Amino acid sequence: MTRPAQRRELAEKAAATRGVSIALACRAFGVSETCFRYSPKRDEENEMIADLLVGLTRAHKTWGFGLCFLHLRKVKGHVRNHKRVRRIGLPPSGGPV
Repeated sequence: MTRPAQRRELAEKAAATRGVSIALACRAFGVSETCFRYSPKRDEENEMIADLLVGLTRAHKTWGFGLCFLHLRKVKGHVRNHKRVRRIGLPPSGGPV
């Protein structure tokens, strides 16, 4: 079983090297064209929040996400949605912070 990201890479490779249309490559590997064309938008604010989270977890090894989020909100003054901060703090594999 291949992951969606792997199927997308296979579709990209087929479209680039074999000269296959994007639509055909997406159908062959079971990837939607929307997913194929999507590129995540990372802005400077997300990078800043990620750096702050890394610094907090290095300084306070026993703090979980809740304490880190509250520290960012109450002490640092970053008023962000907790779901967004959690998503920014997740590593690329999608595992825990």
